[in-house]
Amino acid sequence: MKLLIVDDEQRIRSLIAKYASFEGYETAEAADGMQAVEMCRDTRYDLIIMDVMMPELDGFSAVREIRKHSDTPVIMLSARGEEYDRIHGFELGIDDYVVKPFSPKELMMRVAAVLKRSGGEKAAESDVLTFDGLTIDFTARRVTIDGQELDLSPKEYELLFYMVRNRGIALSREKLISDVWGYDFFGDDRTLDTHIKLLRKQLGPYADRITTLRGVGYRFEKE
Repeated sequence: MKLLIVDDEQRIRSLIAKYASFEGYETAEAADGMQAVEMCRDTRYDLIIMDVMMPELDGFSAVREIRKHSDTPVIMLSARGEEYDRIHGFELGIDDYVVKPFSPKELMMRVAAVLKRSGGEKAAESDVLTFDGLTIDFTARRVTIDGQELDLSPKEYELLFYMVRNRGIALSREKLISDVWGYDFFGDDRTLDTHIKLLRKQLGPYADRITTLRGVGYRFEKE
């Protein structure tokens, strides 16, 4: 497995590379977003660890460029933990968001979790489910509303498909994070809540299919 570590601080790149090497990963480094984009054009990486604030090209812009020709999983690093930054990152299709300062050991666990999940789960249902004008095709991995296909991020697909397969069941935050993200102790409620907010926005008139259960989690309604 080969990781691309992108950060303008050599100290941080070296720290991450050291722990990644210890875990058995091969690493490459880029000092700014522009260099990362160029490297991704020439080489296929299994995962990218991308800082947000960098010279030349910031992390968000770099991910936007990389996404034009690659769906490589991305973990974003940022000194800021504002909801806007998280939402912006997830809208671009990143897989996880880690706020600095971070624990290198925890970061490696998140890397392992994302890599484990990045291939996506095979659909457990081969049929198509329809809820009025909302149609979910597990096999084709397509979601449409009144015939118009939604452009969901990989994690939004996983979260929606998981909730729909377990429709009518109260799902705790811990279970959603554990089963969809692949880890529980390192799960962040804000990450889940942000994805739910984005998913509801995408579902538009069917946003109320996802019910918030105070103090528990969420449920996808059958009817």
